[in-house]
Amino acid sequence: MSPPELQPVGPGDDTDLYAIWTRDFAPAQYCSVYLLDTERPAIVDTGTGANVDRILAGLSDIGIEPADLSAIVLTHVHLDHAGGAGRLARACPNATVFVHESGADHLVDPERLWEGTKAAVGEQIQYYAEPRSVPESRVTPLTAGETIDLGERELAVHRAPGHAFHQVVYEEMDRGGVFTGDAAGVLTPGLDAVRQSSPPPGFDLDGCLEDVEMIRSLDPSALYLAHYGQHEPLPLLENYAEVLQGWVRSVAAKRNNVGAEATIEYFATRTGAEAAWGRLKAREEERMNVRGALEYLAATEDSDRR
Repeated sequence: MSPPELQPVGPGDDTDLYAIWTRDFAPAQYCSVYLLDTERPAIVDTGTGANVDRILAGLSDIGIEPADLSAIVLTHVHLDHAGGAGRLARACPNATVFVHESGADHLVDPERLWEGTKAAVGEQIQYYAEPRSVPESRVTPLTAGETIDLGERELAVHRAPGHAFHQVVYEEMDRGGVFTGDAAGVLTPGLDAVRQSSPPPGFDLDGCLEDVEMIRSLDPSALYLAHYGQHEPLPLLENYAEVLQGWVRSVAAKRNNVGAEATIEYFATRTGAEAAWGRLKAREEERMNVRGALEYLAATEDSDRR
């Protein structure tokens, strides 16, 4: 039986926070978009853009008109998180799009991001929709330390660039939950443990570990993963730090034995996620993550030689 596409999350029974399953990588339950039914309603992340209609249906189910959506809040501009920003902004004409300042230009002119995504995700591109531009006047660039005012609720902005230089996480100021983007890894239905997210370009192991410690220092009450849903902070954060380090060590060891290309295929055929995500999604995701780890290793080794 499929899960509900709109599900209350957060503390207590009387919540104003909902997770929307966009079905972007169906049958995998992979992308969670979050809806804050606050004085100024907000959506956190948008999925790939292929199923923005499901976000609009979620708004309708809560009784929010598209014109009443106040904020589209993006953790980063990777297209499984921000691919629907342009379409959702067009459907919701009064919503401000919030993103870290380093990613703002990619929303206004997404062509390079689209080309880079096609190169990075391989055959997974079939799950995506080509992104539409967000008018520059609708984009509010963010820096760490700022807050987003949603009326009776506020979201604090924390920089988390290890996964991607344009990533931030958002902390609920009143309840302590954290919208993690990809900073706390991937833990979807059907997986037994949290998995790495190390895509190219720009994956930085040390930066990712610093991001995990930063989130831990916030003493979060809950983690809201983009992939996927609500989780208890501990031991997930501890496990994710260990998973990241073990992952990069494993990629390095295999590369040293068989070379880079054989390493990519070695891990792709041993992903362990096929039952949860299907063969295509699982294998292409693994190839992408191996390439990111290999780029990190090459950059680190080059730096050490200088």
